[in-house]
Amino acid sequence: MIIVRDIETLQEAKKELGGTVGFVPTMGALHHGHLSLIRQAREENDHLIVSIFVNPTQFLEGEDLDSYPRKEEADRKICELAGVDVLFMPTIDEMYEHDELCIGAPAVRGYILEGEKRPGHFDGMLQVVMKLLNLSAATRAYFGKKDAQQLALITQMVKNYFMDVQIVPCEIVRDENGLALSSRNVYLESDEKRRALCLSRALKRATKMVMAGELSVKSIKKEMFEVLDEADKIEYVAIVNREFKALEEVEIGNTIILVAAWVGKPRLIDNLWI
Repeated sequence: MIIVRDIETLQEAKKELGGTVGFVPTMGALHHGHLSLIRQAREENDHLIVSIFVNPTQFLEGEDLDSYPRKEEADRKICELAGVDVLFMPTIDEMYEHDELCIGAPAVRGYILEGEKRPGHFDGMLQVVMKLLNLSAATRAYFGKKDAQQLALITQMVKNYFMDVQIVPCEIVRDENGLALSSRNVYLESDEKRRALCLSRALKRATKMVMAGELSVKSIKKEMFEVLDEADKIEYVAIVNREFKALEEVEIGNTIILVAAWVGKPRLIDNLWI
């Protein structure tokens, strides 16, 4: 495995990679969710690039940029054992210059749900993802479904800017109790980790209702709010189609149910694709 910290060396390393290239962009503090993306990318491509970069432009004022989990040595070992060919770990100065061009999230889908609660977050996310996709020149790039709105906007960006890369959605990975894996889960105390399971329980309740024939969004959301009573604060429960337009009834094969809530220190998100 080659560890690269600057763009010039990355460009040189890419010249040695023939065939298809898979790419997994991360912010580090790697867990089994990241590892599932890395393994899938490894299986489906001749070569694999992974990036680790805590991107400052997607953090809002007062968010956890400075305290975001960083585990460089452990991350390097995980990537090496997983068969990564190139690990790209750039500095902020390597990725950004003063007064550069910016990319803006779409005016509607970029400012609802996560975009409403974190205005400007998606601008910064799309900015760095475009940079990383261009730098990697990947055949395929892998993103988890847990960040469903992020995945949708990246897919739209690739389409709108005619970028020559396939975006591969990957399934949510959960712990043995059903909690969706996240680097921010390290913030959870033991009791908070138990209470955080209310997010996945709410989604399970929605699943049972749909399987029983209940398609009313109003009815499903009412039940979900009741299950989420152990969260410290519920930011939203939303039921939308794949284009992130609000629904009145669940459309089988075209619906995402999303929830965001605070439990202790971290803000957690989870979702269900139906």
